[in-house]
Amino acid sequence: MTGQSCVFQGETAITIDDKGRLAIPTSYRDVVAQACGNRLVLTYNPFESGSLYLYPQEVWERVRDQVNALPRTKSVSRTLQLKLVGAATFLEPDGSGRIGIPASHRNTVGIEKKAVLVGMGDKFELWSEQAHLAQIRQTLDDADLGDALVDLQL
Repeated sequence: MTGQSCVFQGETAITIDDKGRLAIPTSYRDVVAQACGNRLVLTYNPFESGSLYLYPQEVWERVRDQVNALPRTKSVSRTLQLKLVGAATFLEPDGSGRIGIPASHRNTVGIEKKAVLVGMGDKFELWSEQAHLAQIRQTLDDADLGDALVDLQL
């Protein structure tokens, strides 16, 4: 990345237009253009059925290389390779800051007209509106907290 780091946080309600495009929020456009080289990679979230991952290209390349290094003799490795690497699509925002989300990706995760873009540090997650609402409504209890989270001060 070019001097500036890509750190994304917060959630934004997004409208998908009739051509399957979404406008990157204006607060992120400069970071995507400058620090991320205006190159993004879209792929499936292998852990949640209702969302996609949207990586800056440089971050994506590290993830891709780690996933491709996994042993192909293991089923979980092949599944990660299929969902992450096999489905990866390079995207460049147009002059209006829009990116096209392929119909296959939108249909698979249930994204129609409304979606939620969530900044998750080094990447975005693009959620269908319904899946995001269901995920946010879930609560954690003591049984969900392992030793690593018990001392977390929120």
